[in-house]
Amino acid sequence: MHADRTAVTVIGLGSMGSALAAVLLERGHETTVWNRSAHKARSLVDRGAHLAATPEEAIAASPLIIACVADHQALHAVLDPAADRLAGKALVNLTSGTPEQAHEAVAWARSHAADYLDGAIMTTPPGVGSPDMMFLYSGSPEVFEAHRPTLALLGDPLHLGTDPGLASLYDAALLGLMWSTMTGWLHGTALVGAEKTPATAFTPVAVRWLTAVAGFLTTYAPQVDAGHYPGDDATVDVQIAAIDHLLHAASARGIDNSLPELLKSAMERTRAAGHGADSFASVIEVLRNPAKDA
Repeated sequence: MHADRTAVTVIGLGSMGSALAAVLLERGHETTVWNRSAHKARSLVDRGAHLAATPEEAIAASPLIIACVADHQALHAVLDPAADRLAGKALVNLTSGTPEQAHEAVAWARSHAADYLDGAIMTTPPGVGSPDMMFLYSGSPEVFEAHRPTLALLGDPLHLGTDPGLASLYDAALLGLMWSTMTGWLHGTALVGAEKTPATAFTPVAVRWLTAVAGFLTTYAPQVDAGHYPGDDATVDVQIAAIDHLLHAASARGIDNSLPELLKSAMERTRAAGHGADSFASVIEVLRNPAKDA
C-alpha cells in the first residue's frame, strides 16, 4: 500500500461494489470492505482487502466511505444503525437513486456530522478503472476536491455542481438517451436483418452515423436554450415525411414499429403546435409541455 493513499471503505459488494473495491486495491489503497453476505468478499480479501465484521467497524476503518448498494432503502438499512460512527467521515454515495433521494441523503448525512457527495457510475463493472468512463458527482465541492485523486482511479470524475441531486438527474437523463439509442439501433438492425444483413455489417455504419448525430445535438443545444428553432437544416415537416419511409419499410418486413410510431406522434404534435417549419429541436416544446400540447 502507498503511504500517500487515503484508506477507503467500500460498503456493498455486488458486481459494481466489488469492481470499485478491486480497482482501489490494485491502485494501492488500503481497502476495507463490508457486505451483508460476507462470502462475496472472499476474492477481495485474498487480494489484500480487510473484511469488516459490521458496518460500524467498516466505517471506523477509513476516512472515506464509498457506498454502492441496491437502493436507498438498503443504504439506510445498513447505515442508520451505524450513523453515530460517520461524524467527521466523507461519505460518497454511488447508490443509484433519484434527485429527491439525494437531497434527503445529504440532509441525513449532515445531521450526523458527515460530509457527503452524491454520485452516479456511467459504466458497467468491467469499465470501472478506465479513464474513458465517466463518474458523475454533485454536492460538496470541498469533498470532491479533497478526494478527487482517489475518485479519479475509478473513472473520469465530473463534478456537475453543488446541487446534490444533479448526478442522479444526469444519470436518469443519460440512461434515457442510452436506451433510446440502443433501441433505435436494434430496430435498424432488425430492419436490415430482414434482408439478411448481419448486425456486424450494419453496426460500423450505424456508429459512423452516430458521429453525425452528435454534431446535430451540438447544433441544436443553443437553439433549445434560446427557444428559437430556425429550420435551416431539416424541418419537422421534412422529418415527418422521412419517418413514413421507415414505417413503410419496417411494416413491409414484419418489424415492430412501436418506436418509430411514437417518434412520429411526437413530431406530429410538434407540427400541430406550430413548429412544422422549425428544426427538429422544436420537439422539446411538446416534451416540456405535454398538457398544453394535449
